[in-house]
Amino acid sequence: MSRSESADADTAQAAVDAFARGEPVLIHDAADREGETDIVYPAGSVTPEAVARMRNDAGGLICAALSDAAADALELPFMQDVLDHPTSADHELAYDERSSFSLTVNHRDTFTGVTDDDRSLTITELAALAADPDPEAFAESFRSPGHVHLLRAAPDLLADREGHTELGIALAAAADQPPAVVVCEMLDDETGGALSPADARAYAREQGLHYVEGRAIVSALA
Repeated sequence: MSRSESADADTAQAAVDAFARGEPVLIHDAADREGETDIVYPAGSVTPEAVARMRNDAGGLICAALSDAAADALELPFMQDVLDHPTSADHELAYDERSSFSLTVNHRDTFTGVTDDDRSLTITELAALAADPDPEAFAESFRSPGHVHLLRAAPDLLADREGHTELGIALAAAADQPPAVVVCEMLDDETGGALSPADARAYAREQGLHYVEGRAIVSALA
């Protein structure tokens, strides 16, 4: 194993260990893909304070990603497949073959669904359901549309796709966490674009969080 491969393995293992403790990690997918760093949480560990951190420190879209098996058991469609509107036609992406987006949901015990308390409740209940999928319980406990965007991971995870959805679910599996994670893109307040990897690393150091490159996760867990 080369020095760089060894470093990637150590970095990936540190990310798995952080996830096993219920801590978020910062994942940069790849410069030739989205080129974005997401804060990624095990969904079962998302508190109202975690939602506030994603809103304030990341600024992107807060999404809950489920494994393909869990999504299948809950009968979650890909949104592109069920939208009956001209905007869903010819849906070409510059960075991937398809979008991971599925439904948007709120837990039925929320009020508007958008507050930090409401979104953390929706997310943690999704994690519990992903661990033991039941489509009837899903329909009874959640309503659509809502304020939490659901994502479906690719069936073979990193062998199929190397997005934040798959990178996060692969970490969850390795960390023995339920197959549900929360991802939120980190944006730059000055440029409005994606936060640079250097700035994302600096944020991770300041906050005592772990930063990992997608390639390290792919190398270790694919």
